[in-house]
Amino acid sequence: MAMYLPLGPGRYEATEHTQGPWDPGQQHLGPVTALLVHEIERTPGLPLAKLAVDVFAPVPVGEVAVHTEVIRDGKRVQCVAASLSAGGRELVRGTAWRIRHGETPATPANCVPAPVPPRNPMEGPSWLTHGFGYGKATDWRFVKGSPSEAGPAIAWGRVQVPLVAGEEITPLERLAVFADSGNGISHALDFGSYLFVNVDLTISLFRAPVGEWICLDAATTIGPSGRGLAHSTIFDESGEVGTAIQTLFVAPRSAR
Repeated sequence: MAMYLPLGPGRYEATEHTQGPWDPGQQHLGPVTALLVHEIERTPGLPLAKLAVDVFAPVPVGEVAVHTEVIRDGKRVQCVAASLSAGGRELVRGTAWRIRHGETPATPANCVPAPVPPRNPMEGPSWLTHGFGYGKATDWRFVKGSPSEAGPAIAWGRVQVPLVAGEEITPLERLAVFADSGNGISHALDFGSYLFVNVDLTISLFRAPVGEWICLDAATTIGPSGRGLAHSTIFDESGEVGTAIQTLFVAPRSAR
């Protein structure tokens, strides 16, 4: 089963594979972001360079609709907005900057080369195999850190189900599925005691991703006043691709 079943132009039914960790009735922002990218890529234009996603309310596991609009058109730079709604209410909005493809000299990335991802799927089961819906739909392999330990982490992931039924997932959609997980793999507080939910996600890319595996080198910092920040450097198997940043709402679970 895919993460989403198409119901018509811009309309989808979310499946259990979109379930997030905080509430089984709510979607993880990874699939939601990938669905925004899916609709943005269907809008004619230039390659995506940046996507800023704002979350106004949790997205239920159910029927959703995505509407896209070209805000600024151009031959060199273009801005496209994508709005996801359910029950007639806008829940998530994405703003994408797209920049024309041109030949430029590439400079070295600031980070070290990406760790080599697992070549054999049987090397070890994903740590989320028996977890929530999104976890069971993705395959994670830690290179640094651990899901049972707080602190920075490096982990590779790949999608194990289609994003949209009947369609092949694109490299950019693969990246979007994982870009929202930086605060999860590098959690700084105990998951059972605290909420650290992001209210936004900003993805910035200096080149297009390729391949099946996406890697996050992630670190989370929690401030003293209920806010936090998660920063992830994103890799594919060829090296660094860009960054993802999340602003976090932080609170004890008992105060939810």
